[in-house]
Amino acid sequence: MKKIIHLSDLHVGHKECGDRFRLIIDSISKSCLPSSDYVVVITGDIADNAFREEQNEEAAASIGMLEEQGYRVLPVPGNHDYGTGIMANRKFVGLFKQRYYGNKRISYPKLDIIDDFAFIGLDSTAGELNWNDRYFSEGELGKAQLNRLKRILLRPEVAPRKKIVYLHHHPFDFKLAMQLKDSEELKEIISNRVEMLLFGHYHRDKETASKINHGTWGIPRCYNAGSSTHKNGETGFQWIIDTENDNPSADFDAGFI
Repeated sequence: MKKIIHLSDLHVGHKECGDRFRLIIDSISKSCLPSSDYVVVITGDIADNAFREEQNEEAAASIGMLEEQGYRVLPVPGNHDYGTGIMANRKFVGLFKQRYYGNKRISYPKLDIIDDFAFIGLDSTAGELNWNDRYFSEGELGKAQLNRLKRILLRPEVAPRKKIVYLHHHPFDFKLAMQLKDSEELKEIISNRVEMLLFGHYHRDKETASKINHGTWGIPRCYNAGSSTHKNGETGFQWIIDTENDNPSADFDAGFI
């Protein structure tokens, strides 16, 4: 593996977003990007409304197109993958795992060792599915997941590798009813300990979505992909990240659409 394609907030099923995601897939295949050199990370909101089964099926089929071409795809859920974005249902937690991982028993953090890299996927939405806080668009990792993250970072197969943490909710900038509620707890665990942090969720605010976050929490590379399909004309990126170059200036927005 040499490069990462970071996508987020695809919102398949919303207006033209599904067509735009397929244009991205088509551009990836036509850009002669060898699948053996790339891992595709998708940081949530793959479907726009999980209650609409046809949207879930369309999103999964589109990701299947990438996988059929040989690309390794690592998705994590966003708030829209468990509901409408402001109202969710816990049944979608297992359905998401079955649809994208083929196994409902997968737990988070989800660890994937690929060459010299440890990809650690977090679920920042399931912790918000309690009866009293499953509304709005906030995120929460929860103590259990954060404790597992601590242990994973110490595992002998993880510690010597470059560590890439990815999740849906923006961990840095505060926005009412949209923030990651336990971002400070996450900060304590991963500050100066991982090489890359990938996320999405904020795409309506152009200033925040476009903000350069490199170096925050002592993490050299921090990317918000916004909405890679530009939902409602909002800000988004399709990042190409060069893992063989330690300088973020080697990375760029591919502009697939």
